[in-house]
Amino acid sequence: MTFWLTVLFVVLAVLMLVFLFMKTYPAFGGTPSPEQKRRIRNSGNFSGGKFNNPVPTSMKMSPKTMAGLLVEQIKGNSGRRPENELASEPLDGLDAPEADPLQVTWFGHSAFMLRIHGSTLLFDPMLGNAPSPVPAFGGKRYGRPIEIDRIPAVDAVVISHDHYDHLDYGSIKKIKDRVGRFFVPLGVGAHLERWGVEPNKIKEHDWWEETEFQGLVLTSAPARHFSGRGLTNRNSTLWCSWIVRAPEARVFFSGDSGYGPHFAEIGDKYGPFDLTLMECGQYDERWAAIHMLPEETVQAHLDVKGKRMIPVHWGAFTLAMHHWTDPAERAVKAAKARGVAILTPKIGQTLAIGESDIPTAAWWRTAGAMGRTGG
Repeated sequence: MTFWLTVLFVVLAVLMLVFLFMKTYPAFGGTPSPEQKRRIRNSGNFSGGKFNNPVPTSMKMSPKTMAGLLVEQIKGNSGRRPENELASEPLDGLDAPEADPLQVTWFGHSAFMLRIHGSTLLFDPMLGNAPSPVPAFGGKRYGRPIEIDRIPAVDAVVISHDHYDHLDYGSIKKIKDRVGRFFVPLGVGAHLERWGVEPNKIKEHDWWEETEFQGLVLTSAPARHFSGRGLTNRNSTLWCSWIVRAPEARVFFSGDSGYGPHFAEIGDKYGPFDLTLMECGQYDERWAAIHMLPEETVQAHLDVKGKRMIPVHWGAFTLAMHHWTDPAERAVKAAKARGVAILTPKIGQTLAIGESDIPTAAWWRTAGAMGRTGG
C-alpha cells in the first residue's frame, strides 16, 4: 500500500507542477476578461462552450491511424527538412521608400509584411526559432530566425489565430513597442495583453467584421481550422482569414484552413483579389479538413477570384510528414495546370506586385542541398 501511495503522490505532484507551469509561464497566453468573454459568448460562431467551423470539421483519428502516424514519426524522413541551413535574403529593402502601391515580403511559413496604400502590415509574425511554448524543445527553423530589429516600425500586426506557429510570444515581445495597432480574432487579445501590449492598441474581430484603418478596410473572414495554446482551451479563441482592401488593390490571406465553401463565399462578396497568400504546407490526407492539400490551395485561390498567388505555410518549419519541398512543387504543378499565376519569392525577398518581372524560379530545388528536385 505504501508503494502505491508513493506512486500516487508522485503523479499528483507532477500534474500539479505541470498545471502551475502552464498557469504561470506567459507563452501559454492569457485568459479573456469578462468583457472579452461576453463578446465571445455573443458570437454567432460560438456554441457549446467553443468556437465552431462553418461546416462540420472532424479532427479525430482512429487508433489505427494514430498508430501509423507514430510509426512514421519513429522511422523518420530526412527529406522533411533541408539538409543544410536555408539562407534568407538580406532584408535590405524593408526600410526603402515605397516604390509600388503593393509590396510584399515573405519571411517563411505564414509570416509576411504587406505594404499597401502607404501602410505597413505584418501578418502572423512567427519570426523566432521554434513554434513551441518552450523554443528549446520545438522543431527548429530551417534557417536563422528573422532579424526583428531589421523590420521597420509597423502600422499594424494582423493575426489569423493563436497557434504557436502563427502567434509567437518571443516575436510579439520584441516588436510590440514598434507597432501601432493589433487586429486579431475574438479572444486572442487576452494573449497580447498578458504579454504587455496596451489594450487600446488591440481590436478583436468576429467573422465578417470590418475595420477602417489608414485608408484601408480590413475584414476578418471565415476559415476552417481550430485554436488553442494549452491542454484544455481548444477552440476557446476564434481563427480567421483576412481581407485587405485599398483604393488601388485587394489582398486575401487564407490563414490556416481546410478547403471549404467559405472561399467561394469570400470571392463572391469581396473578389477579385490582386494578390492571395494561401496556406500550402503542413498538410496530410489524415488532417485535410483543417489544412488544404496544394491542389486545394490552387482551387481556393480560384474560388476567391485571385489574380496572383503566393503559397505560404511552408519553407520554415516541419510540422507534417511530407517532404519539405512538396508544397511548392505540387502547388506550382497545379497552378500551371489551372492557368494560375503563382509567385515563389525567396524568404526575405520583397516583391512589388504588378511588376512584369516577378520570381517564379524553383529556388528550393537547390537550397539546403536536400538531394531531391521534385517533379
